[in-house]
Amino acid sequence: MQQRQTPSESRRTQILEAAVVVIAERGLADIRISDIAERAGASPALVVYYFGTKERLLADALAYAEERFYGQTSRELDGMGGATDRLVRLIELSCSEDSAGQDWLLWLELWARAIRDPEVAARRELLDSRWRESIASIIRDGQEDGEFSAKVDADDLALRLAALIDGLAIQVILRDPEVSAARMREICAETASRELGFDWPARRSTPLRGRGRASGSGGTKRTGGRGRKGGVAGAG
Repeated sequence: MQQRQTPSESRRTQILEAAVVVIAERGLADIRISDIAERAGASPALVVYYFGTKERLLADALAYAEERFYGQTSRELDGMGGATDRLVRLIELSCSEDSAGQDWLLWLELWARAIRDPEVAARRELLDSRWRESIASIIRDGQEDGEFSAKVDADDLALRLAALIDGLAIQVILRDPEVSAARMREICAETASRELGFDWPARRSTPLRGRGRASGSGGTKRTGGRGRKGGVAGAG
């Protein structure tokens, strides 16, 4: 049974949801705290009370989006039996049909800020670590069950797959004519199946939704965040 939020927690969530939308629409540099407050139906003072700075709000908004992604993904992957199905679906969910997905736009903002802001950099490291571990956990499960090649180092491949997904997602967001969401999915599928020695299943008709990678993710034992403190459910 889901625990009910307190009024304070509910208000904070409303502000985070508004921040996700506004930052994705306009970018962090072009918004004011008052813009997010207006979208959330709150006062600027309340936003500052909860988050302090725009940079902190960005990091928390991305963490929120990642947790949402992992929660949604975990519920879906929990119903799948094998590691192959879970990995396939996790990759499909990460290769969004929406080339301007809010979560990916938040990641672009976070990456840019992390270069100069130690607090944002630390949050970035935690989320990326969680994302890689989500992938690695599924790979290890598949190796233990004989679905995937045991010759592959799970952590190494997870790092490479995560980097591949992130890099291609940037091209999709930028609307590179050579990198559509479908092409991104094809490249990731080819890489995963070749490295792990399994046949990628025929394309399903289930609609895709974007990750964000993200807060915000479930197919692994912890997933979304991407620190090894969390994971996607169904990965073990």
